[in-house]
Amino acid sequence: MSSQVEVSSVDLRYECCRVKSTHAEKQLLDSILTRGIRDPLQGVDIEDGSRILLNGFKRFRCARKLGIGIVPWYSFGNDASVGILELLRISNAKSLTLLEQARLIDELQSVQGMCGSDIALLLEKSRAWVSVRAGILKEMSSCIRDKIFSGQFPAYSYMYTLRRFMRINSVSQKDVDEFVVSIAGKNLSLRDIDILANGYFKGSDEIRGQIRNGNISWGLEQLKASSTAGSDCTPAEQRMLRDLEIAQKNMQRVACKSSGSRFKSASFQAQANLLSGGILRQLPMFEKAVRNLHDRSGQATGNILPA
Repeated sequence: MSSQVEVSSVDLRYECCRVKSTHAEKQLLDSILTRGIRDPLQGVDIEDGSRILLNGFKRFRCARKLGIGIVPWYSFGNDASVGILELLRISNAKSLTLLEQARLIDELQSVQGMCGSDIALLLEKSRAWVSVRAGILKEMSSCIRDKIFSGQFPAYSYMYTLRRFMRINSVSQKDVDEFVVSIAGKNLSLRDIDILANGYFKGSDEIRGQIRNGNISWGLEQLKASSTAGSDCTPAEQRMLRDLEIAQKNMQRVACKSSGSRFKSASFQAQANLLSGGILRQLPMFEKAVRNLHDRSGQATGNILPA
């Protein structure tokens, strides 16, 4: 049912379930300034006379910024769970992202007490459809959830960049949280975030430290320069460069961890002695090969660089 309602009577308890976008909101503000609010806000009416908003938070914030006191309103009824289900049902035609669907399903399960099979039945969806969305939200830390829904970190980068590292490379949740906190709110493009993520989770400790300390521009420049330089190499040269990166990274890791006092078991001591002995026997040959490579590459670089 459509009507007009006062902005002051609108309840924003579900605002945290919708992703903010500063850019989209600015465009909408310009449109409302010219044409007014054309699409009604959607929600449910409750007995005390207030309205719980479910859809139209950008329009609501724009109205408040522009000093608009009365807004168009469409009510889904007087039951919050029914309203959320109706919003999910029409979300194919409206702009409700996967993570927003997940957040609303979590609301139905954790607050409204509905089970996944009931939600699937009422939405005319499969149980897998509900389960996938519920699972996505459960694997997110509260830190990442806050950054995404506040508009400081793009949901796309989490879904298609960070989750890939978490699954394939067994990156810890703590590492992912630290990365997101380091670059959130910097207005980076999806491509730049992808480059930084590859450098942070697969690159050197130096790159990781610089990103963690907020030197994002420096990190991007280094990673882009490295990528450009590597693109001119043959496949064999690229493989060799990757081997050198892995060797450097593992040498730093072993040097830092080997002095730790937590390695005490007899099994570890026996295996570590064998492996470290093998490494020591190969060190002279390895050092000689690396020195030769360093000298040759240094001479070649000197020949191709301008005087």
